[in-house]
Amino acid sequence: MMGKDVEEVSASLVREYLSRKGLKKTIACMDEELPRTNSSINNRSDLRRILHLEGLYKKNKTEEHPLKSMLEMIVKDRMNEGGKTKTRRHGDNQTTSSSSIDTTGNVKREEDCMENLLCDIIVPSQTPSEKLHKSFAVHPESERSMYSLSSSQDSLLTVSKEGFPSEKKVIDTESQKNRSSRIRRGIMAGPIAMHYHFNFLKPLFLISDQSDMTSVLSCLTQALKEIIFGSSMACFTEEWKQQNFTFSDSPGLKYGIVQKKGGPCGVLAAVQACVLQKLLFEESSDDSLEELEVSNVLRTKCLSLALADILWRAGNMKRATVAINTGRSLFPPIGHYKSDGILEMIMYVTVETLDDLTLVLEQHVRQFESGPFGCVLLTVSAILSRTIAIIQSDMDVPTSTLIGAHGYCTQELVNLLLCGRAVSNVFDDEMKLDSGNGNFTLLKGIKARCNIGLLSLFEHYNICKVGSHLKAPKFPIWVVCSESHFSVLFCPSEDLATDHCKEEEFDLYYYDGLANQQEPIRLTVCESHTHKTNSDLIPPLELCIRTKWRNAVVSWNNTDPIL
Repeated sequence: MMGKDVEEVSASLVREYLSRKGLKKTIACMDEELPRTNSSINNRSDLRRILHLEGLYKKNKTEEHPLKSMLEMIVKDRMNEGGKTKTRRHGDNQTTSSSSIDTTGNVKREEDCMENLLCDIIVPSQTPSEKLHKSFAVHPESERSMYSLSSSQDSLLTVSKEGFPSEKKVIDTESQKNRSSRIRRGIMAGPIAMHYHFNFLKPLFLISDQSDMTSVLSCLTQALKEIIFGSSMACFTEEWKQQNFTFSDSPGLKYGIVQKKGGPCGVLAAVQACVLQKLLFEESSDDSLEELEVSNVLRTKCLSLALADILWRAGNMKRATVAINTGRSLFPPIGHYKSDGILEMIMYVTVETLDDLTLVLEQHVRQFESGPFGCVLLTVSAILSRTIAIIQSDMDVPTSTLIGAHGYCTQELVNLLLCGRAVSNVFDDEMKLDSGNGNFTLLKGIKARCNIGLLSLFEHYNICKVGSHLKAPKFPIWVVCSESHFSVLFCPSEDLATDHCKEEEFDLYYYDGLANQQEPIRLTVCESHTHKTNSDLIPPLELCIRTKWRNAVVSWNNTDPIL
């Protein structure tokens, strides 16, 4: 039996039956009492071959109402054989009642699911009506001849928790919106190649056509590289590869995410701002706000919640996709594509509720916080949550990229993380530019007031105009763009973000993950009409502050000003 003992084959046969019937709770109980092992058979084709059921399987497909599971096929066959034996003994008509084992209704064949599977990318589902969707299609209007994610598709792959694809009948769009994708607890933990563990659904099911899987995933990774870099031959720099969301251990700065090298500062600053939102105003107790001291458990929790907010916002509050590092290559690079050893190892989990998204991120948060490629994983997750096609439509120029020269984040990427849309500008709403002859160019900005704000040195130099949606956010936290670098400015008092707040003096805290800070930087800002006029002598951070508080005078409180 190809090294498979009777118990493993029997258990796999039962699991396949339970999966076909949608008995997910029963499978969960079975997995608890009889855990899967490395010898478990998780591929229907393998199981069918081991049990020599190819002929029976083909015969079943020709039936008017084919049976769902192999166990039912075997039982029906044995019952038919028994009936034939009894008929030969008694000379009766060779007829056997099968009403007890026939199924009714239109059921899709197993081969239909097999043909649709992309790879062993698994999305757990609570309902047995989930099915894989190819979520990208050729984008004919793209000047880069790229493949783009279709906004009409909800997931890269949806497979039941038990590892077998679920049956799905054709449903309308409205029904599809109401599908439940509840993530269940009890996901199996398994080691991967990075010497740490994370809750990871075992790759339980592979498509029968490996070349099709390779082609599909290769197209997806090429599309990702096109929207990120503008070329499928470009690769993530070492600065990006090594960057995750590790927190500082310096006293008073344990809330701060440490940046190792220049490049992905836009992503880090956006995540840092969202983490501070959780820490200061949603998850922390009043006693911890003053000292800005947080526990390791709390900051990790806030990181997972912040990532969930970012991805849920990018998915328009309807869906989100999480990129997870499997630690192994899922397909060999083919075509006009240069491998960087990251995208080839990613699987994708798509969910349709914020609770499910939060649960997935809680289970995999160590990949983002301490594992390799954390920054890349978030970037890819945000792109696929928004979808490539929609990101292209967000941009003023569809061929724009999310990572620019020298590996720096573009404004489109920062806006995607802050407001959920990869627009190219920071002003409010939209702006129409007259192109002559009755034509105009539409420039897209920020549509609504954001949770997190943005201040830019470019506004001081009249290069851009930051609108009130970013300059006056819901929480007193701002990403600061200054000298090709992104950092964070925040106030622990939420009153500063209220419209009626007219404080003449208040404190702001500044954090720069790349500056190797050893202690908090507290700035005292007061309104004055006698501030310095020679901007050459004023630190850039103060100039950014003055774009919001025009007459601000900043005291660095015995800290050396950052020039």
